[in-house]
Amino acid sequence: METKKVLLTGITGFLGAHTAIQLLNKGYEVIGTLRNQDKIPAISDVIRQHTDHLAKLSFAVADLNDGNIWAELAQDVDYIQHVASPFPATLPKKEDELILPAKNGTLSILKAATDNAVKRVVMTSSLAAVAYGQSVQNPSKVFTENDWTDSNSKDDLTPYYKSKTIAEKAAWDFMANNPSSLELVTVCPGAILGPVLEKDYGTSAEIVAALLKGSSPALPKIGFDIVDVRSVADLLIRAMENPKAAGNRYIAGAGYLRFKDVALILQEYFPERKIPTAEFPNFITKMIAQFQPELKPILLEMVRRNTDLTKATKELGWQPIGVREAVVACAKSLLDLQIVK
Repeated sequence: METKKVLLTGITGFLGAHTAIQLLNKGYEVIGTLRNQDKIPAISDVIRQHTDHLAKLSFAVADLNDGNIWAELAQDVDYIQHVASPFPATLPKKEDELILPAKNGTLSILKAATDNAVKRVVMTSSLAAVAYGQSVQNPSKVFTENDWTDSNSKDDLTPYYKSKTIAEKAAWDFMANNPSSLELVTVCPGAILGPVLEKDYGTSAEIVAALLKGSSPALPKIGFDIVDVRSVADLLIRAMENPKAAGNRYIAGAGYLRFKDVALILQEYFPERKIPTAEFPNFITKMIAQFQPELKPILLEMVRRNTDLTKATKELGWQPIGVREAVVACAKSLLDLQIVK
């Protein structure tokens, strides 16, 4: 059987590295893109620890803003896993610093895929593109893959959420306006936890790291749909392989946890650590966010958004790892790698 080739964007990221490992272990040939050539030795070492198929992995230096490089990289490729997305630790001064690379990178990849007769592109979007931008919060509403974040909203949105929404909408618009044999699937994960592979880890894992450090006396009353990184990688591959997935969006989540729930799980597994479990009243959280603008985005999570997490399970046979295991695996890896002392 001929080996299928997958172009994977953002291989140095938390989800990108896990997806590369699972693809290699399934026998795919993988071309991983990254922005900085200097990171190749480190990411190779990380992936080598989890697969015997490193010979099937190659790298390409590519920037989402460089339209030309994608046309070249998409040659003779069967599938594209578009995982890369700008996610800064600090908010940019101008939201376009996030929105334009996310949107233009996606469009460059889809154009390259169309021109090179790639079979399918799987794009990692986000729950941020599904459940936000609502001017009036309706606590009984259940969000599904048919829902879209309103990117024009003024109050229930962050620049990152807006960038994810605009980029995914641009992808579906491209497909509608450029008929070809190309297929598109998008996957919209919640907060991604699970085992980090290296010291340069995913932003969501910061939730667990902060709790393990016990750096705050109390916790904001906020929560997220949680999903294990290994399960998201599994879903991305199912979305790539399953004929039924073409033209669909899939929410990737295993269940909802508040900060306090995460803290209680950690307290149970790591009783020797001082893990805060008391909660701030909401007005205190809002007050702190006034003085620390980087905390503003978390205020959106003070309202629970109910999501229907069943579509991927029903249609693609996806069975996500449970939220408790996602939290514990994340914590253990942060301690093993001595990211948290």
